[in-house]
Amino acid sequence: MTLALLAFLAAAVGGAVNSIAGGGTLITFPAIVALGLPPLTANATNAVGLWPASVASVWGYRNQLAGTRPWLVRFTFPSLLGGGLGALLLLETGPERFARIVPFLVLAATLLFMLQGPILRAFGRSRLDTPPGGPPLLFLLGQLGVGVYGGYFGAGIGILMLAVLELMGLTNIHQMNGIKNWGGLCINAVAALLFIVSGVVHWPVALAMAAGAALGGYAGARMAQRVGQRWVRRAVVAIGLGAFVWLLFRPL
Repeated sequence: MTLALLAFLAAAVGGAVNSIAGGGTLITFPAIVALGLPPLTANATNAVGLWPASVASVWGYRNQLAGTRPWLVRFTFPSLLGGGLGALLLLETGPERFARIVPFLVLAATLLFMLQGPILRAFGRSRLDTPPGGPPLLFLLGQLGVGVYGGYFGAGIGILMLAVLELMGLTNIHQMNGIKNWGGLCINAVAALLFIVSGVVHWPVALAMAAGAALGGYAGARMAQRVGQRWVRRAVVAIGLGAFVWLLFRPL
């Protein structure tokens, strides 16, 4: 019961953070590893447990997605394909090798999260609404790369997608968050399905996380459209750096 409750609470916070700023996996993944799950199992369980947050977040941003149908349609295929390829790559990695890699994945995702603001500001802002016609092919290839990374590990994919969307000319942050959440939903759907079929998911934790993630994802999506993100972002950075240090020295 304690294990399920802690997983529920971590997923509620992580789901809210994902919908507000991205980076929720930097909270949930270290939490469920700390609960005793091996890193590969924790990563697969995390992907399955957080998927309902993606659904809830898209629903929470539904009013911001008016007029974005061409973007959503064109984002779907590279997100699905990339998520599947990344998940297959993870399953081929093996638990021991993944355990050695994962601290540096967490560090890279945290640094990316820290640099998101300067990166996006460097691209400039020239439009306020979604450019018509949908995203160009070059950036869809970028989304494919994001999908591969997301299926493999997932921490920071929201940040990567916001950067890609900014490069495409979008500047309405609420609209961008809605499209980002749709991309995350597609990436995690395929990855979660493959993890389920492979039998590496810890179901008691995954189910508790699913309930918490759905609650947190919807609440975060509604809150993000009313409040700033500074303190959430600072907390995620602190957790990410702390998780890197803990995961790096945990085997010792």
